[in-house]
Amino acid sequence: MSEESSGTAVRELSEDTVERIAAGEVITRPARVVAELVENALDAGADRIEVAVDGDGTDRIRVADDGRGMGREDAARAVEPHTTSKIRAADDLRTSTTMGFRGEALAAIADAGDLDLVTSDGAAVGTRVTVSDGEKTVEDAGRGRGTTAVVTDLFGDRPARRESLASPAREFGRISELLTSYALARPEVAFSLDHDGRETASTPGTGLRDALVALYGRETGGESTAVTHRAGVDLADRSADLTVEGRLCYPSTTRSTREHVHVAVNGRPVRDDDLRKAVARGYGSLLPNGREPVAVVRLDLPAWAVDPNVHPAKERVAIRGGDAVADAVEAGVREALTTADLRRSGEVAMDLDSSLSPAEATESDFADATVLGVFRDLYVVCEAGEDLLVVDQHAAHERVNFERLREALADEAVPSSELDPAETVTLDPPTAAAVEEHREELATLGFSVDPFGGTTYRVTAVPAPLGRVADADSLRGVATDLRESGGRGGDAAAALREDLLADLACHPSLKAGDALDRETAGRLVERLGECEQPYACPHGRPTVLSVGASTLADGFERHGSR
Repeated sequence: MSEESSGTAVRELSEDTVERIAAGEVITRPARVVAELVENALDAGADRIEVAVDGDGTDRIRVADDGRGMGREDAARAVEPHTTSKIRAADDLRTSTTMGFRGEALAAIADAGDLDLVTSDGAAVGTRVTVSDGEKTVEDAGRGRGTTAVVTDLFGDRPARRESLASPAREFGRISELLTSYALARPEVAFSLDHDGRETASTPGTGLRDALVALYGRETGGESTAVTHRAGVDLADRSADLTVEGRLCYPSTTRSTREHVHVAVNGRPVRDDDLRKAVARGYGSLLPNGREPVAVVRLDLPAWAVDPNVHPAKERVAIRGGDAVADAVEAGVREALTTADLRRSGEVAMDLDSSLSPAEATESDFADATVLGVFRDLYVVCEAGEDLLVVDQHAAHERVNFERLREALADEAVPSSELDPAETVTLDPPTAAAVEEHREELATLGFSVDPFGGTTYRVTAVPAPLGRVADADSLRGVATDLRESGGRGGDAAAALREDLLADLACHPSLKAGDALDRETAGRLVERLGECEQPYACPHGRPTVLSVGASTLADGFERHGSR
């Protein structure tokens, strides 16, 4: 976290350069302290970064690294306003390759709280710089090569700022999310995160797959494929070489939002909606409707093509020729997933795929449908007037089960069932933070969980409406939804309940390959027709496809009565 880069000394920036940066206040919450110190550590060439947080971070934040560190003179100067080793003049902003360039980072931290900085560049004696109440002291200290920064009493003299912070659990959740994004953007660096003395995240620094497994668990991170794509792109009339690399979790693992699509540009984690959308487009039809992938995509571009000075917290960057870059990302993701043996079930010859659309009707007439048979133990084929209906037996059974569960539990709490023996579930750090924050909501939804070390939890009870017992892993999806909704009541709580019931309805439903006789298939179709919303499963996939007689006639070139 030293302000040193490439072995150069810390210097004071010119007034012109300071005005060009115009960053203003950069410390708005505890997570920003962590971000600034972690970025300094990365710029100092650290191989390991350890972060420890007490409470919400206002009490104490400690960040230690094994980077280059600083000598006495540089350390004393680095806590002064507008000093840095990363740039020399305003023009350097266009080509800077460091994580940051703001000379006021350590000074802003010291202004917002008490700062204790211990650093060494490998000399026999290290340096301790302490800034408290605006007073700076410099003295000898013992430390190996690297830097340790401890920030205490953050916003102690700014009660309004402290009161504006979210709950302690949510503020730590932001820190956890932030460290996850850095660990995936820089997987060659080992990261660890402790909260109130308990380790909540740790990555080995041995590559992206290992980092993904450490943060998301083996069942998610291990089921992933690598993406490596190189292309020449035109960025605002200037050509450039672009590299897209990362890991894509299999389409069987999805989330409800794009928050788990992690994007990094030149080693910096960024929140870029266009690039996240490009990743999702690359998955194409492999994703169920309304679901998003879990993926890490890292872009390498020339420094002149990226402007990191467009967001006060450096969470977003401006990319020249952004559309061309997004197209390259989409192409790279699509190419990497071509080995997946998955095809759209609606694609058939003679352009009939454009005619295979979900059936639409204001009321159900499935009771008049005649079952002709079952195709591949997956699709129930029916005749209904002038149409041929194809019913997805799993999606149909999901809808039937979902509406039964919703009706039965309309005015009741979700009952639970004890697990004996208990099961363990490993969560990614932000989701684990959500479990800690939303214990009461999880209990009302039928879960009973206890910490089991790190981000692993011991699940002793799970929801079991109508005796249909959820598996322990459903905790992951519910906790994720709680985190992303903020755990608020009203519509958000109702939506979470609906999502939970949809997941519970899925588990006991018919699967592909489950054999149905014609009588059972007929009852399923008739029961589907009685549902309030029979044309989609609770996850949004269609239950019925309709092929009109005219479509078949066109496909077989049967014109008129011939």
